[in-house]
Amino acid sequence: MELNNLRPAKGSVKNKKRVARGQGSGRGGTSTRGHKGAKSRSGYSRKLNFEGGQMPLQMRLPKRGFKNPNREPFVPVNVSDLNAIAEKHGVSEISTQKLYELGYIKKNDKVKVLGDGELNRSLTLSVNAISAKGKEIVESKGGSVTLI
Repeated sequence: MELNNLRPAKGSVKNKKRVARGQGSGRGGTSTRGHKGAKSRSGYSRKLNFEGGQMPLQMRLPKRGFKNPNREPFVPVNVSDLNAIAEKHGVSEISTQKLYELGYIKKNDKVKVLGDGELNRSLTLSVNAISAKGKEIVESKGGSVTLI
């Protein structure tokens, strides 16, 4: 076998179908698109969920549920998590900005401190919200809480 003898397998290479080249070609006239209708027109693209003009299924079904536009979701952070962060990074003041800088939350996340776990040190917190038990735990260790 030599490079100059290489050929594709017999029957594997076919000529491109040349449409709209006159009646004599056998593919003139409607150019293999059939007669009339959207599919015969230039620029046709099948729309997602289009059912031929019938009302689409997602529009026939009833709407359900409710999305509250005023809901402000919080990122929950337990007291035990704050204790671990304070020990790991050696900080006594924890704010939402500090949590963002350390990579624990995203830039615009709101933080709510929950009262699960133990606290070994005094912390100064500056967060969006805190539970009653969380506030009690922080203040019992001599810390303070500021709500933003």
